[in-house]
This record gives sequence, C-alpha cells and structure tokens, in this order.
Amino acid sequence: MSDSPHLKLVADLEARGVTRAKIGGFDVDGVLRGKYVSMDKLKGALASGFGFCDVIFGWDIADVLYDNAKVTGWHTGYPDAKAVLAPETLRLIPWEPGTAAIIADFRDESGGPHPACPRSLLRTVIDRASAMGFSAKFSCEFEFFMFHETPQSLHEKGFQNLTSLTPGMFGYSWVREGQQRKLMNDILEGMKAFDVEIEALHTETGPGVFEVAIRYDDVLRAADKAALFKVGMKQIAHEHGLAVTFMAKWNASLPGSSGHLHQSLWRGDKSAFQDPSAPGGLSKTMRHYIGGQCALMPELTALYSPTINAYKRYVPGVWAPLTATWGVENRTTAIRVIGAGTDATRVEYRQTAADINPYIAMATCLAAGLYGIEREIEPPSEVRGDAGEGGADGRAPIPRTLKDAARMLSESKAAREILGDRFVEHYVRTREWEVRQYERAVTDWELKRYFEAV
Repeated sequence: MSDSPHLKLVADLEARGVTRAKIGGFDVDGVLRGKYVSMDKLKGALASGFGFCDVIFGWDIADVLYDNAKVTGWHTGYPDAKAVLAPETLRLIPWEPGTAAIIADFRDESGGPHPACPRSLLRTVIDRASAMGFSAKFSCEFEFFMFHETPQSLHEKGFQNLTSLTPGMFGYSWVREGQQRKLMNDILEGMKAFDVEIEALHTETGPGVFEVAIRYDDVLRAADKAALFKVGMKQIAHEHGLAVTFMAKWNASLPGSSGHLHQSLWRGDKSAFQDPSAPGGLSKTMRHYIGGQCALMPELTALYSPTINAYKRYVPGVWAPLTATWGVENRTTAIRVIGAGTDATRVEYRQTAADINPYIAMATCLAAGLYGIEREIEPPSEVRGDAGEGGADGRAPIPRTLKDAARMLSESKAAREILGDRFVEHYVRTREWEVRQYERAVTDWELKRYFEAV
C-alpha cells in the first residue's frame, strides 16, 4: 500500500467498516449540497479534488435559478466548480452506518476561493486574523421547534395546523425533557458520535421548542459543527417520525428561534479579551472588537439575517435586539458581554437567529471585530436596561426588512473591504432575488384579510 496519506485515510476507513462516503459543501443559504461516492471515488477526490456542478451557486433555497447571478448561469453554461475536500472535517455518520462524511471547499477558475463559497469566505477572514496575531474561538446556540410531522404531512397540510412535539409553554422543564428521554439521548449521543459535542440541551418556552449549546472550538471547526448540527438534527428528527425547523419565526404567536454566537480572540493560549485591570474588565482589544461590530451592524444585517422570515423576529418584546448596542450581561442588547475580566470573557452576538448560515455569520462577526481593532473603534456607550428601538436616543436601528438590509449591504464600502467585493456582490444579488420572490407572493394573511371583505 502506498504511503499516500489519502490512501491511508481510505484504508483506515475501510478497516472500520466504511463502504461509502458523503461529500459536498454548503451553499449561500446554508444548504449542504452533496452526494454519495464509492471508496475508490473518494481516493481520487481526496488526492486531486472533484468537479461539482456550480448550479448550486446559481439557484436559490428552493432550487429555482437566479436571473441575476454573475458567478454562474446560462451565460456560463453551469460548468463544474472544483471542490477540494477538507480531510480534517472527516467524521462517521452515526445514523447512516458504514458512511463517512467530508466537507469540501470550492475553488474558482484560478484556483482561489470561489466567491460564492461560505466556508472559503470564513477561511479568508481567519487568515486575516492570523496575520494580526489572533486566533478565534466561537460557539453557537440554536433554538428549534419540533413536530409530529413528516415531509409529506408538512406539504399536505400546507405547513399549517402542525402538531407540536409537546404542548404548552415549558421552558427549562425537567419533566418535558424526561418525557422525551429517548429523543434527548439520541441527540446527545448521536451528535457526540458525529463530532458535534453538546454542552447543554433544554426545553425553551413554547410548544415543542428546544435550545442547544454546542461546545466552543476554533472558529472554522465551530462553523462546521453548527452547520452539521442542523443537518444532523433533521436526520435524527426524521428517525423519530418528527420534523424540525430552524426558521427564525415560524409562528406569529410564539417566540422566535435565536442562533446566538459566542466568540473570543486569543493570542496563543492567552485571551485577548481578558484584562481585569481595565475598566469593567474589558481589554482594549475587546472594546475595539465590539466597536467594530456595533459600527457595522446595520449595514451587515443582511449577512446575519438572510431570510425574509428573519425580520419577523425584529419586533419589540421577542428577545431580539433592535439596535446596534452592547451591554454587560444585558439580553436586550445586540451584543452581550459575558464574564468580563475572567478567563471566560467573551462576546455573545444576539442579533442572529437560527436561520443563519454559520459560515457567513461567523465570518462577518469576526471580520467586523477585526475591522474595529484595526481602526481602534470605540464602542458606543454601554446600555443598561432596555436597549429599545433606537432613533431619537442615538442608538443605531437595525434594518427591519431584508430589502432595506440588502440595500445597505450593497452600499457598504466596509463590507466589500472586509469580505471581498466578489462575495458581497454575489450575496447581495441573491438577497435581492429573495426579496423579489417574496414581493410577488400572495400570503395566507392576505387571503384571510381581503378575500371576502374587499
């Protein structure tokens, strides 16, 4: 047997009973696009990459072709993009015995990062942090709702009148968690075997809603874990005859689903955020990191809140921030500082919901923070109490619609500087497309309100 590390990796997998692999990558909407391959095919893909039709960057979340994309389209003939497997993402799929999984990054025609590849975007920002002497650690929390439904029943019901996994409002309920012990066990043990370690899992307030805290890690692995958690959770739910949604707001009368991002910067093994001698325990680096995030928050909102639905959460009283604000242990602000002056000093970014693309959201958070450090941007005044809706008090409001957010992103020079013009251009076009699809839709609210009355 050759000493090639790729051949050795495949041989080791085969010795463990693996007979096939699932390979692929995440698109702009956070959908994992991939395929099964044989072990022989895997050897070649590991050694030299593989071709993957770049239509995955030319259609939307519903597989409808964009009419405004430049990176691919009828004008290019939808050629193959080169996909390069990242061996460090290798894991076995517990709910698919005999199957390994590996994530790919996509390259453009010159061999550089593909402008529509979210994972490549995050890699680019990580490189910038490294050049500044920093490494970043992130973790993600997700809230999600579960239902006694199948893909077929969801469509037959038109996604209405769904049967929740459990009834009533039972936040942090030992009873509800215990009543679902088999499901809880499969989530905890299944994700552990999938290399997605969970620190905490509990019910949230609402019927059938849970929150998970994924253990922190280096930012790229943290993004992999967050993205794969959503994929794995859908599979685990299906095995139990359930359906799960990570929509930001699936029901107008129920709380939304957050997707908060915890983050810190490090110099070697020392936290760059920790300084017990500084005012409030916040190091200069941490202040400027927060300053950059607050300064750019409104114009970067489309990257944090990528769907039409995400903005249904931006209303008073639903635990979603409405202003570009920060505070110490303040859950009404967009940025919450936790553990100031201690080894656990970190930022919790609370603007994001469960519908994030983890790669894009983490890349944007990190890039905005580095932007603040480079320019020594001081954060606005700390908010104590309710951060409010902004406006007259000088607190910058967050855009309330995807249309406004996409316009602000398109006009943002800073966004193009920190994330690259090619990525921002493509992303803006995809969000403008999303807005146009919504504007031509006739909703059930309109039918109920106007069908008989007008």
